[in-house]
Amino acid sequence: MRAILAAAVLALAAPAFAAPAASPPAAIFTDPPADAAHPPRMEVLHIPSGGVEINGVAYLAGGAGPHPTLVLLHGLPGNEKNLDLAQAVRRAGWNVVTFNYRGSWGSPGTYSFEGNLADARAVLAFARGPANAARLQIDTRKLVLAGHSMGGWVTALTAAQDPGLAGAVLISAADMGGRGATAAARPVVVKSMSTELESLAGTSAEKMADEIIGFSPRLSFNAAVAKGLAGKPLLVLTSDDGLAPNAEKLVKAIQADGGRQVTLRHEATDHSWSGKRVALEAAVIGWLQGLK
Repeated sequence: MRAILAAAVLALAAPAFAAPAASPPAAIFTDPPADAAHPPRMEVLHIPSGGVEINGVAYLAGGAGPHPTLVLLHGLPGNEKNLDLAQAVRRAGWNVVTFNYRGSWGSPGTYSFEGNLADARAVLAFARGPANAARLQIDTRKLVLAGHSMGGWVTALTAAQDPGLAGAVLISAADMGGRGATAAARPVVVKSMSTELESLAGTSAEKMADEIIGFSPRLSFNAAVAKGLAGKPLLVLTSDDGLAPNAEKLVKAIQADGGRQVTLRHEATDHSWSGKRVALEAAVIGWLQGLK
């Protein structure tokens, strides 16, 4: 998928990148103080979405709540779920909610990109529900959405339409609607999607290719997305995977719309941040800790 995406991006001058933190946050390498009355815990979730209940997990922080909460989205198909990041963010005092889109990794239903967008909205609604927020000790005023790769695309489109979020994080975001895919390019897109079918139910490379071709430019990093993101804090992390130019273009559009709360940082690593896991955790935790 990355090769096809990289071929579609435009060559743009990169905006100034944020300087890395001088030293990593303690939560990366230090367990929090024990709290016998309010220990950290994990809870399995079943979240209603699209007529089914998708699978999720809440990593709940120790200490008396409510706690700020990060909703973390995986990519396509989701081999890298960034659960080390989830654990580090929890050690920093945040809850983290992860989930599998319908039709992926055992969640019931049929997989689709449009379904992914609906699932993200459903998870946010679940987290905000008064009974769930009380049970999971979620501070609904400090709810942040984060996504990697295709999940970064879901995050951008969802956050742009959700004024209640305290911020959003894009990690090597893949603009699924900005690939410039056309019917003529369908065989190439089908070939790309054929390598992304692990643990996906009810779909095929052909179905996913047709959905992507139908996206552009309706579901891309377009002007409406930039406008919707301009009013909220945003962390954009890019890597050496060929996808950075589209993320940088989105940042420029947000800034042109008056957005002044965008942090952009690049790391020389692969799409999965294989050689920069500590840097990834440090960037996300440092940014979260800076939210008001």
